[in-house]
Amino acid sequence: MRIEDMILVSIDDHVIEPRDMFEKHVPRRYKDVAPKSIMDENGFEKWWFQGVCSGSTSLNAVVGWPNEEWGLNPSTFAEMRPGTYDVHERVRDMNRNGILASMCFPSFTGFSGRFFQEAADKDLALIMLKAYNDWHIDEWAASYPGRFIPLAQAPVWDPEAMVEEIRRVAAKGCRAVAMPELPHLQAIPSYHDLEYWGPAFAAAAEEQVVWCLHIGQGFGAINQAPGAPLDNFIILATQVSTIAAQDLLWGGAMLNYPDLKIAWSEAGIGWIPFYLDRCDRHYTNQRWLDNDFGGKLPSDVFREHSIACYVTDPTALRVREQIGIDIIAWECDYPHSDSIFPNAPEFVHAELTGVGASDAEINKITWQNTCRFFGWEPFKHISATDATVGALRAQSPDVDIEIRSKHEWRKLYQAAHPDEVIPVMDAAMAGETRVQMAPPVGGGQ
Repeated sequence: MRIEDMILVSIDDHVIEPRDMFEKHVPRRYKDVAPKSIMDENGFEKWWFQGVCSGSTSLNAVVGWPNEEWGLNPSTFAEMRPGTYDVHERVRDMNRNGILASMCFPSFTGFSGRFFQEAADKDLALIMLKAYNDWHIDEWAASYPGRFIPLAQAPVWDPEAMVEEIRRVAAKGCRAVAMPELPHLQAIPSYHDLEYWGPAFAAAAEEQVVWCLHIGQGFGAINQAPGAPLDNFIILATQVSTIAAQDLLWGGAMLNYPDLKIAWSEAGIGWIPFYLDRCDRHYTNQRWLDNDFGGKLPSDVFREHSIACYVTDPTALRVREQIGIDIIAWECDYPHSDSIFPNAPEFVHAELTGVGASDAEINKITWQNTCRFFGWEPFKHISATDATVGALRAQSPDVDIEIRSKHEWRKLYQAAHPDEVIPVMDAAMAGETRVQMAPPVGGGQ
């Protein structure tokens, strides 16, 4: 397969939410209390809601920076590549990177809405969570039909509201919902508690809404050694997926809800063969524990429910048949430091052909598995011939791909927005606020 003939669908990217995202989606009487992006006294833009800030507005949005600067989050929108927050520029970046469609996880709310979960006024938080979902589905994703796979968040603090929101977004055409990896670390019941989670599992299964578990939310499971470097968090984040898998596979979710779909977002695929071998060995060897997987092996049940998403995993791709070629899906992770831009097609092609993948296997991994699992029709709005890497790149040949320091990005932004006024935190706000969910660099929330 030629690079220009590939089709790429990225099932894990991120959006840096624009300042005006709530304007069209919050009822008028609540607009004054909606989340707002405000500059603090140190010159950092942060989202504020109910007297609490979510930390940096621009979580790891370092695409287009030299990698020696990656340890610093952008302090404002001015220091980011415009494609991180501007949907029109995002699509141009996708064209240049040969990517047909993208699913974008949230940033300022945490990867599954923890910022709303921890708000004091849960009724108000629910209103804003719904407004966020409406913005994401009706504005961000709908701006370019066929280019974005919508992703919602759910009010995980309220089982009934969670079911209602899953069904509401499904009615709007959204077939994915971001959920916590290890909810018991967020002061809500674990996935073993089917009385709490069962109705939501059932609703997601019935509506064919994929339960998306993004790495970086379960750092609390890592009991880090004193003096350990930041590298520990970043590298070990993918291993938390094994704990989440154990809770969902052995805790009853997969067995009791046969149509439940689970995406392991950015977890990679290397952990899967070891984990499944261990599960099967344990199941067949420790019969005294009386586990019942309905006449199947645990590995069979896991594969029936899962899609595993990776950016790069060259060793694991060599055992793709043992993992399950039908459950592997590629992702780009734009605009984070792990992302591959602007040469994802060249990188992916080299990695897959380097392990001897056939054209049929390449198609499964780069787009077919994702589209099948998420019920996404890739050619509903764009023909197959116009969806290839070559065709997409031809649409945006003038995309600027120069690597610039954050200061150079700021100069370009200020030249383009000379009259911009950014809201600044006042003294009263500074006195009553606390920072919430400050994540490790390169990690999640």
